[in-house]
Amino acid sequence: MTDHAADLPVLYVKTGCPWCEEVIEYLDAKKISYQLVVVTGNPDAYRQMVRLSGQSRAPTLDWHGEVLADFGVEELVPFLVEQGLH
Repeated sequence: MTDHAADLPVLYVKTGCPWCEEVIEYLDAKKISYQLVVVTGNPDAYRQMVRLSGQSRAPTLDWHGEVLADFGVEELVPFLVEQGLH
């Protein structure tokens, strides 16, 4: 993670979510920077995630306006390819 959090993609996660943990581990292993937002216990962040994605499941990734919702690493890899990162 860098100091330029506003410029980073935003990853919304829920506490105890195994898919969220897998995605965090994958992004960290690939050294892909992102801003982590935990929506558990944070109603404002939760509402923002739902507004962006139209659904309430995590993880949800807002990649500069391109939204990937309710996904695992299997769906993340092709999404990253589309963003030119893989």
